[in-house]
Amino acid sequence: MPIKTVNDIDVTSKRVLLRVDFNVPMEKSGGGIRDDTRIRVCLPTIRYLLDHHAKVIICSHLGRPKGKIDETLRMTPVARRLSELLGQPVKSLKECVGPEVEKVVSSMNDGDVVLLENLRFYPGEEKNDPEFAKGLARLADVFVNDAFGASHRAHASVVGVTNYLPSVAGFLMEKEVTSLGGLLEKPERPFAAVIGGAKVSDKLDVLDNIVPDVDVLIIGGGMTATFLKSRGNRVGKSLVEDDKIQYVRDLSEQAKSHDVRLLLPTDVVVSPSLDGTSESRTVSVSDIPDGWFIGDIGPQTIAEYTGALSGCKTVFWNGPMGVFEVEQFATGTREIASTIARLDAVKVVGGGSTVEAVTRLGVADQMTHVSTGGGATLEFISGKQLPGVKALEENRLEVPAVR
Repeated sequence: MPIKTVNDIDVTSKRVLLRVDFNVPMEKSGGGIRDDTRIRVCLPTIRYLLDHHAKVIICSHLGRPKGKIDETLRMTPVARRLSELLGQPVKSLKECVGPEVEKVVSSMNDGDVVLLENLRFYPGEEKNDPEFAKGLARLADVFVNDAFGASHRAHASVVGVTNYLPSVAGFLMEKEVTSLGGLLEKPERPFAAVIGGAKVSDKLDVLDNIVPDVDVLIIGGGMTATFLKSRGNRVGKSLVEDDKIQYVRDLSEQAKSHDVRLLLPTDVVVSPSLDGTSESRTVSVSDIPDGWFIGDIGPQTIAEYTGALSGCKTVFWNGPMGVFEVEQFATGTREIASTIARLDAVKVVGGGSTVEAVTRLGVADQMTHVSTGGGATLEFISGKQLPGVKALEENRLEVPAVR
């Protein structure tokens, strides 16, 4: 990776501004954290800084307060959970910049940790306002970006601050860029991409960028309705993006021109509703009843997909095979997850719902890499340069060398 990491610099007694993505899902009532995965994945970087006697100033956004204070989106519960995980106090501040924050930071000892308030309480964050970025930079000697999930945004705490501080990547950022970059550069073959989810329109850039590079392209999820309709199938009440029908046809031709094996469902599980309260049945894709929805891929399709994956040496999976949150439609996602987990291959999972699926199914630790990036992961796989990564690559401010 052409960017320096915390391993390359001396952080002893340095004030380190650490950007993380602690945008964790919160309980609707009570302010508790529903899933602390995004906190846990940054612990290696935080612990490294603490072990090397840095003063750690952590900043993150939470939710979408749109530049205004939202009492339900304060960082206090996050600080509490981080303190539990680290086994030491984490001081939660009520502001991000200004004299009071600077006063607290100036009194920090080596090994102390503070968590700034929600960055998005400040309009300057999303506007990448130089004055807000300078306010953050005044707190520290060095900037570490470990927020891959926020690095597709040109925000002050991601991009702006790199103009004023020596800047390097944290371990999560390094792992994300290395793992995802390896898929695009020199994947071991056969290389399969499993793409699911609700809409073709959400995956256009990913599909365009990855089709020339894969050997097998497997399609699942709600987006199959658009693919099936493009081939003349009736799809009941399933969501179809009619404006993407021609795109899907062109993609199929592109796959054929690159000798890519494009697999679509041959049978599906259908139901009059997708909430699990109605009957379901398995039908051929040529026999989908009017007024019914596609909820999952069927057993014949599962067998074909798992067979196609069996010999692959690289797999990228983004998007579930059906409405996996409902047990009635979870079989396809469960079987694909289990199959990929068992492969002797490089297995990379990306996208929020896919990460949730492999975590819920207990196979996350059998994957080579589970990306927490969400939108950032899709943009990276689409071949786009993320502003946060570019800012680290272009940072030329002098970094204190490792001793």
